[in-house]
Amino acid sequence: MLALLRSMEGEHPARPVLVASNDPAAAGLARAAELGVPVASVDHRPFRGDRAAFEAALLEPILAAEPDILCLAGFMRVLTPAFVARFEGRMLNIHPSLLPKYQGLHTHQRALEAGDAEAGCTVHEVTAALDDGPILGQARVPILPGDTAETLAARVLAREHALYPAVLRRFAAGDRTPLLLD
Repeated sequence: MLALLRSMEGEHPARPVLVASNDPAAAGLARAAELGVPVASVDHRPFRGDRAAFEAALLEPILAAEPDILCLAGFMRVLTPAFVARFEGRMLNIHPSLLPKYQGLHTHQRALEAGDAEAGCTVHEVTAALDDGPILGQARVPILPGDTAETLAARVLAREHALYPAVLRRFAAGDRTPLLLD
């Protein structure tokens, strides 16, 4: 999230209008506020078992901010098809694997267990299917001898910080051609 915020300066075709979280204690909220970006939080826990009610509450600050594009970054809640449809073609996410491989959680451990030679990250459009929208960009990293899920995750995260801002810049300018970083 911080990499995205810091990238939206100068000639960038997008500007941040809100950082929202389902965790009121998320450190990113304070960091965004320090950068002058409006923030909001809607704790999902009181809505346990009622995703529609949680999403209705979450929509309030989002719609008030009038975003053109929604960028998910570390938002670990599955959104309903109705929520996703509201922002169809305007919502991006970053996932720590080379999709379509390893949708969901524990991506780094799964790549290691499979004996993969490389891993990476993917920016994609969000659709109702989990981690399954059109791919807008990917960055690869080699899996090194002795890698653990943690060491691999750290290298992939560094690539995420380069890939997501680059894809957002292109997407905001109307370019949906997949960007591949090595």
